[in-house]
Amino acid sequence: MTERSVRAITFDFWDTLVRSDTAAFRVARRLAISEVFAEHGFSAERDAIEAAFDHAVGLFDSAWSTNEQFTGHHAIEAVLDLLGHSPPAEVRQRIIDAYMGAGREVPVELTPNIGETLEALKSAGLRVGIICDVALTPSTTLRHLLEQHGLLGHFDHWSFSDEVGVYKPDPAIFRDALAGLGGVDPAEAAHIGDLRRTDVAGARAMGMLALRYRGSNDDDDESHGPEADVVVDDHAELLTILRH
Repeated sequence: MTERSVRAITFDFWDTLVRSDTAAFRVARRLAISEVFAEHGFSAERDAIEAAFDHAVGLFDSAWSTNEQFTGHHAIEAVLDLLGHSPPAEVRQRIIDAYMGAGREVPVELTPNIGETLEALKSAGLRVGIICDVALTPSTTLRHLLEQHGLLGHFDHWSFSDEVGVYKPDPAIFRDALAGLGGVDPAEAAHIGDLRRTDVAGARAMGMLALRYRGSNDDDDESHGPEADVVVDDHAELLTILRH
């Protein structure tokens, strides 16, 4: 399976390119909206906000599982509704902006050897893209985080769910990525990610080489979906797997 000619590879974002740190992003969001709340006289008790965040996360998880879009905009509206706040339009926009932009300065950790691997893949002539299910952190912030770490320029195309309108494993987001990479045939493309249900199942259904990266999160539960064609512990392995 790995002897096929591969012209392009797409990467998942969280726990494939960047290690997820849900707690840090959550704290940043809480502090950001609490500041705006305080400025305008809205109650901002930590426990109440945390409970509202839990509610929003539950709504996202439910929507994600059924492939219904639920972005950070939906989440902050759900938070405001549960807290019982009905700010005027200008203040509401400030709260939304604070929530959506809170993650831009959160320190994130790249997965080991990803920078060197991306450079090598590009040097080998492969087209490189991203296929990402955006949760509550918008794609604008994800691009910013990659740029901060000097990785954004390694990618030829980005397919983020909040821009494409569907989550993996929907074939539409994979088709969007392959088209953006120059109309690459799925049989000549690979996708790497950490989750069986979305990354592996989506890639296999498209006829792409499916790679599961377990260097950050090991989704080893067979009930979550099919196994990948190849399981990868370190991104440096890709140079051998995709050699052509």
